[in-house]
Amino acid sequence: MKPKIRTPYFEIGTKNYVWGDKVLEYALAADRAAEKYDIDVLFITPAVEIRRVCENVKRLFVLAPYMDVLRPGRGMADILPEALKDAGACGVVINHCEKPMSLPQMKKTIDRARELDFLVFACADTLDEAKAIAQLHPDIINPEPSGIIGGGNGVSPMSYVRDSIKVIKEIYPDILVEQAAGITNGRQVYDFIMAGSEAAGAASGIMNAPDPVAMIDEMIAATRRAADDLKARGGK
Repeated sequence: MKPKIRTPYFEIGTKNYVWGDKVLEYALAADRAAEKYDIDVLFITPAVEIRRVCENVKRLFVLAPYMDVLRPGRGMADILPEALKDAGACGVVINHCEKPMSLPQMKKTIDRARELDFLVFACADTLDEAKAIAQLHPDIINPEPSGIIGGGNGVSPMSYVRDSIKVIKEIYPDILVEQAAGITNGRQVYDFIMAGSEAAGAASGIMNAPDPVAMIDEMIAATRRAADDLKARGGK
C-alpha cells in the first residue's frame, strides 16, 4: 500500500553534497527530529545509500532520486525499480532540474512507480510545466524555478506559492504542493507553509549550513510550529 503523508511535512534532499557515513548521520538526525516534533519527513538520498538509511531509521519516508522503467533482466547500469523497493525506498523523484525528463518519460515512470505503490514526487520549473505534470497525477509536485535552486534566495514573491498551488489544485486537488527552492532557515519554512504550501524542503540550505544537524532540527521544528498555528486558526 502506498504511504500516506501527513501535512504539513518536511523534505530533505542530500543530492551529492554528502555520501557514506554523513548521509546516515543526517538521516538519523532527521529521524530524531521527526519523532521529537511528530512531523512526517521525506528523505531523498542517492540510490547507493538507501538500504543503509532504511535499515537504521524508524520515521523517515525514504525516496530515490531517480529510477529507470526497465523490468528485471537485462539492463546494465540502469536503476531497477524493484531493487529500490527492496532496499526500502517508498517513492521516487522525477524531473528534478538536475535530472530532467520529458513528459512521455515522466508518464512511463509514474506508471511504473504505481506498480510498486511508490509515492511520486515531481519537480516543475514553471507554472506551465506544473500544470502539464499535474495532468499525470503524481502524488507531490514541487514547483521550484531552477534559477533559484541552491541559491539561498527562497521562492519570491510569495504570490508564486499561491499561484502554483492554485494551478495544480484546479487539476487534481489531492496533489500535495511543496515549496523547497532556496530555503535556508526555519523562518522560511514557516512562512511558506503559512502561505498555503503543504510542505517545505531543503537540500543545499541544510547541507551547506555551518551545522547541518542543527539546521535539520530547526527546519523540522518550524514545520511543527506552522502545523500548530494552522490548527489553531482552524486550517490543516
